[in-house]
Amino acid sequence: MCKTKSATLATEPRPRTRSRASSAAISAVATSSSGFPTGSSSDPRLPRTAAAVPFNSFPSSGSKASSSSVSSLTSLREALPDPPVLYTFSELCSATGNFHSNRLPAAKSGWRCSLRGKDAVVFQRRFHGPDPAALPARLAALARSHHSSLVHLLGASLAGDHVYVVHEFAPGASLTDCLRNQRNPNFTPLSTWISRMQVASDLAHGLEYIHLHSSIHNRLKSSSVLVTEPGFRARICHFGAADLADEIPPATAEEDGKADSITPPPPGIRRTGSRRMRIEGSRGYMAPELLAGGSISRRSDVFAFGVVLLELISGDEPLKFSMGRGDGSEFQRVSLIDTAREVIGAEEEGERRGRMRQWVDRRLRDSYPVETAEALIQVALQCVEAEAAARPDMTWVAGRVSKLFLDSEAWAETVKPPTEFSVSMAPR
Repeated sequence: MCKTKSATLATEPRPRTRSRASSAAISAVATSSSGFPTGSSSDPRLPRTAAAVPFNSFPSSGSKASSSSVSSLTSLREALPDPPVLYTFSELCSATGNFHSNRLPAAKSGWRCSLRGKDAVVFQRRFHGPDPAALPARLAALARSHHSSLVHLLGASLAGDHVYVVHEFAPGASLTDCLRNQRNPNFTPLSTWISRMQVASDLAHGLEYIHLHSSIHNRLKSSSVLVTEPGFRARICHFGAADLADEIPPATAEEDGKADSITPPPPGIRRTGSRRMRIEGSRGYMAPELLAGGSISRRSDVFAFGVVLLELISGDEPLKFSMGRGDGSEFQRVSLIDTAREVIGAEEEGERRGRMRQWVDRRLRDSYPVETAEALIQVALQCVEAEAAARPDMTWVAGRVSKLFLDSEAWAETVKPPTEFSVSMAPR
């Protein structure tokens, strides 16, 4: 007797049962790997078809999926950074040999050591806060911040008047050494325009992340920027140090450097111990309001970023001294900001391009997009405006630098020499 098509499908439901059993097995493995109890054949939550199918009828892809899911979860846990640790001072003393061994050559108060099985660097800063008990809460707040352009914060320790900030050790060279190597001044690893734009883009996005998810860096300069391989990616050092050292005034988050006006104290009141009169930083990177005794803000970070951007383009240091044009007995201070303004200030385009060619780092060998370089100089000059309120925020700066980076990549594709060609030396 011939069966109808519907009767045939009703008597042979095996493919549907197997797929239902396979999905139940994969979901059970995923549930067990998540830490919840696994189901059995008698569990009423599972379909009855799963209990009726023997184990050897499961497809082999189920076991492969289970092993791959477990391995992927394990690798994901290993990839996640550990939260910052509150170290004891005795741990740091033991790891650094009482702060006498493995001192970093480029840092006055920095040591490289091994802490709890991790290669780390320790930096000492003066603690300005009135309440040392607030350090664990600050560490917990910084634990939520992670970015590829920031050197990872491992922890901190407080002892006396100093806080010891611990970061992971990241191999690489400082941006200062990459631009101005004293042993070989004519060489730089950043010999292409694209490599410098990559550094500028990484710095812009890293500082933008700090301003959006943390507070202020307060130590941005070329020596605190690490250039790593491959790809010459830039990472900002000393992340979170300003928060842990309590260098940020409470009103900074509200003011955000809108005016940064310095209000004189009332008569008879001394400003000795006031935060707004504390001057800390490096000459050439400090905003005018800081030199005048104002408080730090995100706008002062923007000023420092603009100086680093000018360093990237020109290769020069922020401040240098040269002999005067007179009898040679006087030194004249030359500011990188002033020279950049002279370049952009030329009215005629030909004169401006000629000045810019002399000002841009000669080790780039004139191989850069002129319009993009001029636009990047203008962005840097906006960042170093004398008035804090006239400076843009890092969100705008990061977006502008990213646009110029894309323009530079498009330019690099047009000037790249062809690679898919052949040369025949035989006679035709």
